[in-house]
Amino acid sequence: MTAETQQGVHLADWKPARAPEHRMLQGDRVALEPLEPDRHADDLFAAAQGPGADPGLWRYLSYGPFAEAGELRAWLVERAACTDPLFLAVVDRATGRAGGVVSYLRIEPAHGCIEIGHIWFGAELQRTPQATEAIHLLARHAFDDLGNRRLEWKCNAANARSRRAAERLGFTFEGVFRQHLIIKGRNRDTAWFSLLDCEWPTARAAFEAWLAPENFDADGRQRRPLAALR
Repeated sequence: MTAETQQGVHLADWKPARAPEHRMLQGDRVALEPLEPDRHADDLFAAAQGPGADPGLWRYLSYGPFAEAGELRAWLVERAACTDPLFLAVVDRATGRAGGVVSYLRIEPAHGCIEIGHIWFGAELQRTPQATEAIHLLARHAFDDLGNRRLEWKCNAANARSRRAAERLGFTFEGVFRQHLIIKGRNRDTAWFSLLDCEWPTARAAFEAWLAPENFDADGRQRRPLAALR
């Protein structure tokens, strides 16, 4: 059933989704681990602020940059205790190092709606199969395990990188909320994207095909882009 045919229809068989818990989500390349400041803080500080760090990482986030490791650790301690947003560290299984952070937020089990956000990847993690697998793990858990109907992605409307990522990953652009927020003293217009449960089987198959080892050549270059597999 499409989103259009669902409009106004009584969902007789609907059962509320489950809320995510602090648990590991494991893929072939990465594991999404509940935040543990003692385990992840040093890795995340190096990923965010170390040599070769992305100078634009914090431009559109409501927090950061963190000048010292202790500042980031304090932030992680606060976030580790949260259930909405529920934060996870992205850990490369080959190296054991945390290279970024993701979260679930705006968790509404009664409506089967959940958002992924607070996504920040260190430069080494950006534009890698590990980064794509991290989003795949979040989406798969949201739909297949938790039973959601709608997965949301929101970003500053001026954040071209995030908007391109959402579209590449299979989210549909829904519009812009003008003068939606004030972030770091500046206006934020917010771009909204979504992926629905009726769209998920196609998106899931594309993720699996793109992440398959045979989709990469000997130098690690993709053979087919993700969008072409949907």
